[in-house]
Amino acid sequence: MDILQRFVTQDELTGLPVWLLAAFVAALGAIIGSFLNVVIHRVPREESIAFPASHCPSCGTAIRPYDNIPVVSWAVLRGRCRSCRVPISARYPSVELLTAALFALTYALHSGLTLSLPFDLAFVAAIVALVFIDAEHMILPNVITYPGFALALPARAVVPNLYGVASFGDGQVPPWLLSLGGAVLGALVGGGFLWLVGWLWERLRGVEAMGLGDVKMMLMVGAFLGWPLTLLTIFVGVLTGSVAGVAAMARRGERDMQMLLPFGIFLGLGSLVSLLFGAQIIDWYVAKF
Repeated sequence: MDILQRFVTQDELTGLPVWLLAAFVAALGAIIGSFLNVVIHRVPREESIAFPASHCPSCGTAIRPYDNIPVVSWAVLRGRCRSCRVPISARYPSVELLTAALFALTYALHSGLTLSLPFDLAFVAAIVALVFIDAEHMILPNVITYPGFALALPARAVVPNLYGVASFGDGQVPPWLLSLGGAVLGALVGGGFLWLVGWLWERLRGVEAMGLGDVKMMLMVGAFLGWPLTLLTIFVGVLTGSVAGVAAMARRGERDMQMLLPFGIFLGLGSLVSLLFGAQIIDWYVAKF
């Protein structure tokens, strides 16, 4: 109910209805989602995301501008290439719709029209790309996680995130420096925890538990969200991943504990939950004690 109420209020900065501004941000998200489809398709294949221009993967025909409108063009063409009529994956409109929805929620429920909004939207876009790449190829490319980590640190200095570190410093430490320290701590907690779990599992079982891609992804997530929300991200990721693993084993009729699941999907889900609702979840939980 609170979420719905937030959408029907007015934005404090502009005086415009939040739902109207959310619609503009969602439209931007659909456009960014269209670009993310290029990233998701080309980056794992080590192709340029800039050249050549968008084209049909089957026949190579360049996509006309009016056939490149997010969601709409796919629906008008009934999910087929205009030239060769080969089906176009439903992943394309799905990414565009998902990115649009996440952008709108990030604006309306988390950032508002503040300096943090562009950074938060960039974080959401990176997570969406990583989730879909991991789902299809079971990799988390360095060309996304490394720049994401590198950009998270200055972002936390420009837009301080003091959640979890505000009590330190006694007012003597500048907020930007305190936030930067929290980002480094978050990266160490996120990446370090997964690396330690993977190392211990490999030592005990002799089997690799997770790839370093997950560790690098959590370095990025930890630097951006800080340590409390990073721990929540891992908790949500492990919980949802466990449920998905059990469901997959039940469907296959097997009990294969070594079954590989793209863990980046669940870490991505956890990071989005933490970004949008994490502070409220943690505050609610702590208030119970």
